[in-house]
Amino acid sequence: MPEMTAERKQAADWFHALRDTITAAFEGLEDRGPGDRPAGRFEVTPTTRADDGGGGIMSVMRGGRVFEKVGVNWSEVHGKLNPRAQAAMAARGVPGMDRDPRFWASGISLVAHMQNPQAPAVHMNTRMFWTPNAWWFGGGADLNPCIEYPEDTAHFHDRLRAACDAHDPGYYDRFKAWADEYFFIPHRGRARGVGGIFYDDLNTGDWDEDFAFTRDVGSAFLPAFLPLAEARMDAAWTEADRDTQLVHRGLYAEYNLVYDRGTKFGLETGHNADAVLMSLPPLAKWV
Repeated sequence: MPEMTAERKQAADWFHALRDTITAAFEGLEDRGPGDRPAGRFEVTPTTRADDGGGGIMSVMRGGRVFEKVGVNWSEVHGKLNPRAQAAMAARGVPGMDRDPRFWASGISLVAHMQNPQAPAVHMNTRMFWTPNAWWFGGGADLNPCIEYPEDTAHFHDRLRAACDAHDPGYYDRFKAWADEYFFIPHRGRARGVGGIFYDDLNTGDWDEDFAFTRDVGSAFLPAFLPLAEARMDAAWTEADRDTQLVHRGLYAEYNLVYDRGTKFGLETGHNADAVLMSLPPLAKWV
């Protein structure tokens, strides 16, 4: 298989540009946010891997008017998988991992935890992965309200459905079902939110088409989420609502620490631990 140098650069550059677009939009929302505290701004920190090569950008905003904590991270990493990660990839059916453990990956990962309990938390990521014998895309987005509004859920899913339908009429149903399964928490017997879409190992044999789909998923995020955050950021809430939010964040933390594939991969491949664990909420509680 070719090195795909040009394709890898194209993907990494686009994920970086998406990161820039989203952070600018979130800071704009902070400027319009309620209250008299200063509008939040992202703290930007370069990240590096402990071994091999590459790194990224960790962008985290804390204590804003709208966002209690939000991270928008971009990375481009490469090197050799350690034996445990190599075995996990081989078990997933990635060809040639027993012969050549080299890899390259780039993507964007986002998690937002909101100040107002009426506003939903959200997660989004898109990524490309390359090995000497395979390449694929993955990603998706899911909404995690502690207080659900059906109209918000419908809007979020409608935007993701439109992104899917532009490429394959079967994608939405397939990737929604995948998200429902992937974001389910077995030890709680429930989902962590109201779902969205999730896909991985996407390789139809047409790199340009698969990348175009991944771009459309990433581009659908702001139209899917930003109107919900803006509509709910100044809504009235009670201390009981805040308690509900903190308990729900505990559920979110449990999932990310116990089950999330990206968290496990990031830690096993030596990426910056703070960047990998950016998804964890600033405050949570358990009952």
